[in-house]
Amino acid sequence: MNNNATIAAISTPPGKGGVAVIRISGDRAIEIAEKIFLPRSKKTVSDVAERTQIYGDILYCGEIIDDGMLTVFKAPFSYTGENTAEISCHGGILITEKVLESALCEGAQLAAPGEFTKRAFINGKLTLTETEAISALLEAESTEQIRLSSRKSRKLLSNKIDVIREGLCSVLSSMYARIDYPDEDLGDFSDEEMLRRLKKILFEMEDLKRTYKTGKAVNEGIKTVICGKPNVGKSSVYNLLIGRDAAIVTDIKGTTRDVLTEKIPLGKVMLSLSDTAGIRASENADPIERIGIERSYNEISQSELILAVFDRSAEIECEDEKLLSDISKFNTAKIAILNKSDKHALLDKERLAGRFDTVIEVSALAGAKDAYNSLLNAVSSLFTDEKIVIGNEAIISSARQNAELTRAISHLRLAIEALEMGISQDATSSDIERALGAIAELDGISVTEEIITDIFSKFCVGK
Repeated sequence: MNNNATIAAISTPPGKGGVAVIRISGDRAIEIAEKIFLPRSKKTVSDVAERTQIYGDILYCGEIIDDGMLTVFKAPFSYTGENTAEISCHGGILITEKVLESALCEGAQLAAPGEFTKRAFINGKLTLTETEAISALLEAESTEQIRLSSRKSRKLLSNKIDVIREGLCSVLSSMYARIDYPDEDLGDFSDEEMLRRLKKILFEMEDLKRTYKTGKAVNEGIKTVICGKPNVGKSSVYNLLIGRDAAIVTDIKGTTRDVLTEKIPLGKVMLSLSDTAGIRASENADPIERIGIERSYNEISQSELILAVFDRSAEIECEDEKLLSDISKFNTAKIAILNKSDKHALLDKERLAGRFDTVIEVSALAGAKDAYNSLLNAVSSLFTDEKIVIGNEAIISSARQNAELTRAISHLRLAIEALEMGISQDATSSDIERALGAIAELDGISVTEEIITDIFSKFCVGK
């Protein structure tokens, strides 16, 4: 990316539509807009009041090719913090490309993926956590993901990080004053006050870190696998959760031969849900079914949540016992689903005791609504904090954010422990500096080019 160039791109989705928007940003944005847009008011584009939309003709090599609207944003009052012009034209595929081509012919360069948002970050219009939230908003597949990525949520997280950073800066400045001028008593805080403040900051950090469990479940989702022996109702549970008949349901054992996967919201959380082939002794399965069983075990080994389905109307058999033994090897969340609760119970629940985080009894076919709610409540209790109201408090939701916060907490704990042991402030200040460095990376004040490149690589062209 050349941050000095004026860039342009189509900011609306590809394809035919009612309106398309071409965005131009950079020092020459208004100059270029003036060459390709002729206001019907006879004013020049540079005379147009900023953040005002005007009607006019759109030019290509001096020829009128369309009519549309132009909006001008002058630096620093724009999304990117630069001079920006946005042209709205009719949304045909060819005409949209022609308007973009016209801007490029007049000196603009084609924007790279995410370049508009990267410039907003570089120019201080967005923090890194706000940038990540915008990326998540573009990919949102549930209402809760939209809430988590909303402007309100972004600001809540940035403000929380600001409070933590300012607290660390205040403590460090007092420490530096004491270290540099030991005889002047220039530090703002006594040893006791400094420890109290550091412990308060640590509490705020740990409180924020606790939100990751919920944030991850909502934003990144939970890799979930439905497993069990043949004919216990796995596909019925799968269809129930995704809300349609995606998996074939029959009384014939081995109907499901391959792994079916779909991403679906379940309450607050997002599930990457897989329905697997029924697990039974390989000698009883044909070659194709055996491949399906192998893939089932592979999915189980990579899952974060196992939904093990059992037939409540039948006694536990050796195939059930084998499944119980196999899944016990994995340190992951497990829910036992005792299906066919509308029939007489023969399954001994004591055989499942202590092997699952929770056990629920449902009828995926006869009591679909109750079954869905039971599954929703069971998953939510394992992966979310019901006290957290998404959209009303600061929440971290990416592995990068969690890693930086974990690093900051680790260094701050070391500093507190050292001070409590009577170690001098100049020896403990380095750990507080490292904690501050991690917080700075968390919100992008100090961050590597590799991290920035990775984050913006997920954006589309035009954003």
